[in-house]
Amino acid sequence: MPRLPSPVIFVPGIMGSVLRDQYPVDPETVWSPLKLLIKSYQRITQHPSDVRYELIEPARVNADQVFALVYGEIIAEMRHNLTPQANLPVPVYPFAYDWRQPLQLVEADLATFVDEVIDRTKLLRHYRKAGYGSKDFPAKVNLVGHSMGGLIIAGYLETAGSRKVEKVATIASPFRGSLEAVAKVVTGVGMLGESPSSSRDREAARVTPALYYLLPSFKDAVTAKDGLSDDLFVPDTWQPGVIQTLASFIRMYGIGEGAPQERARELLKSMLDAAWKHRTRIEKLKLSDSKMWLSIVGLDEDTRVAMRIVKREGKPWFELGDARNDWREGTIFTGDNTVPYLGARASFIPTEEVVCVIPKDFGFSEIKDKLLERTGFHSALPNMNLVQRLVVSHLKGEKYGEIWGRPTPDLGSKKWDPPIADLRPG
Repeated sequence: MPRLPSPVIFVPGIMGSVLRDQYPVDPETVWSPLKLLIKSYQRITQHPSDVRYELIEPARVNADQVFALVYGEIIAEMRHNLTPQANLPVPVYPFAYDWRQPLQLVEADLATFVDEVIDRTKLLRHYRKAGYGSKDFPAKVNLVGHSMGGLIIAGYLETAGSRKVEKVATIASPFRGSLEAVAKVVTGVGMLGESPSSSRDREAARVTPALYYLLPSFKDAVTAKDGLSDDLFVPDTWQPGVIQTLASFIRMYGIGEGAPQERARELLKSMLDAAWKHRTRIEKLKLSDSKMWLSIVGLDEDTRVAMRIVKREGKPWFELGDARNDWREGTIFTGDNTVPYLGARASFIPTEEVVCVIPKDFGFSEIKDKLLERTGFHSALPNMNLVQRLVVSHLKGEKYGEIWGRPTPDLGSKKWDPPIADLRPG
């Protein structure tokens, strides 16, 4: 029997799962990135007294399915290309999750799902025949994540270890954050979602815990003038409007005692503290073998790489700055239009093992310009044929099709040594 890869779990990025309200007898979709009219901001906004639940009760909003336009193809390609022959399917499970929630809650759900996938795989006759669960074929899964999905995987591994994980592949994950998370919270505009800016979008973002997990913490991401703090994980660093929005929610919907302004500050602090705790956890992640992890990073697109905090009327004011791309000069000031290169770098993956791709790596048949115009490079990366072949090659442990990649722009004198052996430089 041909060697069977471990089953795969695919973890999408933020806003990559449809949300449905299960409270109505006939459940209702309340947020979908595909059906632009189905975006009920008030129904997906979280409650200021308990951000695990919705602002408007009674409700029970849960994840329904992953967003097929962005993720359907990579899931289908993995199912097809990892399978050694048609009667020996390799299971690839999408992991839809509530992308609004604190990542620690999502990671706990992922841990439960890993166990479920392992148990389900043991019921497949061809896996049982191959000895899945034995000493020679341990009961493990492969994890593949896009964008915030990579942070969830890293947090899961930091907590649970790699005992149940064979290999990992992440695509465009902001391990050290993105300026677009700041833009989304402050203005409602950002490349993290496809919807146009609106005050409803901005207000919902400010009470969405998961967004704060994407704040930038890489070197020189933030500079502050006039003695202001440059630490985005501290409430007093933020523009007053953020706390004002939270205070308004508390006045209208809050439960409990105390001045709305002070309670709003405490709410913001609790979300920032949880996000910072998670960031420090994944910074401390240690892998027994770093080559179990394929980190794919997108470059050569205009990307916000830095911001300034200045005073306006005596209060902090964010100047988010223009996007820039200096890839051709070989500098680090580039990215995938959403995640800057430095935001995509992880402490637990050596620089020489990172694999970079750029827009011109799209094949002719992929209708590059139309795809990029519609979704942006960051969102388009999972649909890129090269990226799919890189992921499949990593999980199979052998090259699949024609593949190549690029070293990081700051590799210097180090030798490029990606997890896929003999990978051709692009």
